[in-house]
Amino acid sequence: MDQNAGFLALNAGSSSLKVALFPATGDEPLVTGQAERIGPEGTMKLRDAEGNALPLAEGDLTSHAGALAVVIATVKQAFPDLTMAAVGHRVVHGGLDFSQPVLVDENILRKLSELEPFAPLHQPHNIAGIRAAMAAFPGVPQVACFDTAFHRGQPFVNDTFAIPHRYYEAGVRRYGFHGLSYDYVTGELERIAPHLMAGRVVVAHLGNGASMCAIYKGKSVASSMGFSALDGLPMGTRCGQIDPGVLLYMLDREGMDTAQIRQVLYNESGLRGLSNDMRTLEAADNAASHRAIDYFVFRVQRELDALAAVMGGVDALVFCGGIGENSRVIRRRVCERLGWMGIEIDHGRNAENATILSSEFSRTTVMIVNTREDLVIARAARAAAGITEGTRA
Repeated sequence: MDQNAGFLALNAGSSSLKVALFPATGDEPLVTGQAERIGPEGTMKLRDAEGNALPLAEGDLTSHAGALAVVIATVKQAFPDLTMAAVGHRVVHGGLDFSQPVLVDENILRKLSELEPFAPLHQPHNIAGIRAAMAAFPGVPQVACFDTAFHRGQPFVNDTFAIPHRYYEAGVRRYGFHGLSYDYVTGELERIAPHLMAGRVVVAHLGNGASMCAIYKGKSVASSMGFSALDGLPMGTRCGQIDPGVLLYMLDREGMDTAQIRQVLYNESGLRGLSNDMRTLEAADNAASHRAIDYFVFRVQRELDALAAVMGGVDALVFCGGIGENSRVIRRRVCERLGWMGIEIDHGRNAENATILSSEFSRTTVMIVNTREDLVIARAARAAAGITEGTRA
């Protein structure tokens, strides 16, 4: 393979765009960074392999498309001799059809667009990113990697809702999300602690988007998220679990339409609805911040209990994601009062963000694994380039 070849991994979130540029071989990227709080207050930082900030190309960060244009222009500016071999994209929803990474063409894009109602906060941005990359790199394979794919083999009882079966046949199912993160974490556990992967693991992906997954013998058997990326834990701006009666109340009593309800549930709820984002909450010391953190911790503990019950116990609890990897407070609070589950953390290790957090007396291993969704995407892009080298996606 051309040693000047590059593989771009793009991960468009609800208000962010993460990017990593990988060389022809190796797991360490040439460029990493992200745009955050995309919109009027959007910011972007891109760094090279040594951690030096790259000068950004001109552009605006008021939209995901604009942020991606800045990324692509900056990469071309920093690496003029680089030949883009493939671009990998995180796509939140793969529906019933996609359980593996796939090369994108117009037919695939049409199918992905049909899933936009399932993930309105993410899917349009994912598709826009693919189209922008196709325009920037004509003829280069574009590879879609699906967050739902990791969960597609779950048992029926964790795949359905207790509503008329025709909805299940139409695709109204519990899909689960954050699959790229869970894919990486399970791979790392298989590498560093295979005895744990042979048993019962709960992974807590805690960040602006948050979910938890029960993994039994390396396979997803239950997830806190369901049909959409709204369910389960409270998130940065998303509500998490909610009684459907609340939605009926909004419709009937407040006269809201579906667009207004969608705006509330996806953009005005979660930690923002309760108070603020987690970084601000931890820095604050007031009643509102305490309530928001208390609720977040309570929901994580409740989901952990439920997922452990699915597997008949838990051998390991793994934290990942921005909050899971960096918040000593949240990890400590989550693990409090879980001694009955065999969980006891070493507070010194927790303060140091050590890989193993559990104490020597803990029956359950508690760990941090720094997730690498970008690497999962890049590996899929490399595989596609190897298979399809010289062809047009």
